[in-house]
Amino acid sequence: MTTSPSQPAPPSSSRSNGASGASLPQWRLWLQTLNWRRDPDVEQKINASRLGTKQIERETEQLKNENARLAAIESRLAHFEREHLSNSSPLSSTDDSSLL
Repeated sequence: MTTSPSQPAPPSSSRSNGASGASLPQWRLWLQTLNWRRDPDVEQKINASRLGTKQIERETEQLKNENARLAAIESRLAHFEREHLSNSSPLSSTDDSSLL
């Protein structure tokens, strides 16, 4: 059986790439026709997002360190209050009328 030139070739799942002669799947040919490239603006946004994430991570670490420092100070203050204020005599209340 001979095929006439007027009949199209049956569809195939891959076609030959004219430049290299390599056979590519259909979806790769579709991407190739789109000639997809990353947008430079998208690259800048991605980089800015990464820098922002790193900045947030640094700030979070600083806040954790500050919280730990403040917790230690608060603990020392509570210890001081227990030791010194509980042993002291209660303050005598003054008559406010005597101050006038």
